[in-house]
Amino acid sequence: MISLLISFAVLIIGYLVYGKVTEKIFAPDDRQTPAIAINDGVDCVPMKTWKAFLIQLLNIAGTGPIFGALMGAVFGPIVFLWIVFGSILGGAVHDYMSGMISSRHGGASIAELSGTYLGKVVKWVMRIFSVVLLVLCGTVFVTSPAGLLDKLTPDWMNGTFWAIVILAYYLLATLLPIDKLIGKLYPVFGVLLIVMAGAVIGGILFSGGKYTIPDISLQNLHPDGTPVWPYMFITVACGAVSGFHATQSPMIAKCIKSEKEGRKVFYGAMISESVIALVWAAAGVSFYGTTQLLNEALANGASNVVYEISTGVLGAFGGVLAVAGVIICPITSGDTAFRSARLILGETFKLDQKKIKNRLLITIPLLVVGGLLTRFAIVNDNGFQIVWRYFSWSNQTLAMISLWVATAYLLKKGKYRFGSLLTAFPASFMTAVSLTYLLMAKEGFRLDQTISYIAGASAAVILFIIYTVALIRRSKKYGENNEA
Repeated sequence: MISLLISFAVLIIGYLVYGKVTEKIFAPDDRQTPAIAINDGVDCVPMKTWKAFLIQLLNIAGTGPIFGALMGAVFGPIVFLWIVFGSILGGAVHDYMSGMISSRHGGASIAELSGTYLGKVVKWVMRIFSVVLLVLCGTVFVTSPAGLLDKLTPDWMNGTFWAIVILAYYLLATLLPIDKLIGKLYPVFGVLLIVMAGAVIGGILFSGGKYTIPDISLQNLHPDGTPVWPYMFITVACGAVSGFHATQSPMIAKCIKSEKEGRKVFYGAMISESVIALVWAAAGVSFYGTTQLLNEALANGASNVVYEISTGVLGAFGGVLAVAGVIICPITSGDTAFRSARLILGETFKLDQKKIKNRLLITIPLLVVGGLLTRFAIVNDNGFQIVWRYFSWSNQTLAMISLWVATAYLLKKGKYRFGSLLTAFPASFMTAVSLTYLLMAKEGFRLDQTISYIAGASAAVILFIIYTVALIRRSKKYGENNEA
């Protein structure tokens, strides 16, 4: 229990200290944000800071920090370290930079920003990659809540029924102006999400010794012997580092009224999501007692695990409330996943999104594809796990690219060029994670573990050397503290 409490404390200190460092390196100023300069009444709409924070939190805190944390807990309490330090040094920096750089480019998507700072080829790769990730993400965030609702309702309200209902809601959330539905519902759901996470961890901490949270250990406790590197870093995405967030931060970058709100909204929301991930990781390792039992429970579906933990810790009534919070969590990321995909495609094909017909032209095909993938995930025994694995890898790969975009931005525009190390280090780390997983995983090339480790590390080192050369050249040309 002490390890968990220390982890919470480190996250808070990280926000107060490292968040300030991140903010200083980016150097927010008084320029107009898209919410003020554009204010189109659909996507660029001014919002109060607390509301923008809660919407950002719900946008990013989907199934990932819950299901991903539970699956990561199978490796043992070592997962706490990745959630805490991955978030402070990588994830929160990633979210802040992707949101703030977008704000300075009129709310541009991560795909457009990639083209600006890494070239046209990367822009097109990222356009395709982002949309595919968002559709996969939307599918995950339909399937998981539909599975949970299936357990709480009469038999005729099965997973397929709830998937259709959720997709119908997604249609409205994707089409309507952001302040009409999302802006009104999300603050309420955000409070519920936080309360439910608090209820679950409170039930565990004050169980009278019924549940024991193990102390942090570097030991790999995965019952199947699955290596921590890179699998744990891929499995636990949204609670630590997540490329999906780079598609969500630009959406809220269109709504903040001042650049100086960025640390609270972007960095703060990521830290809050990591707290949620810690809650569920701790719940997983303590409720089942061993990683073997947790792994066996997950074999029957992550939805079952969430339901068992919630009802087991809080009883029938409290369990229903907790599960309701977990249902809202993914749904309120799935809708913005499709909304982000609409915005990226609107940018790509130069379709004015103020016009409802243009929004419909993009949204309906996206939801049809999402519906077909959802059907696949529901009717196949391992459908959800298959979709999740591809989502997880593409998610972390997008995070890698987004961090390199931020690095390129800081090299070119940053007030402190050596401050670009802030993003270059996590970018290199995620390069090694993503490439190593691609090479050795069964969804990838299935190469030998040693070869995969060497190749992944080599790629990270090569990219960091290229970055270092660029840093030295630009510093000599412009000086450390002067903008180009």
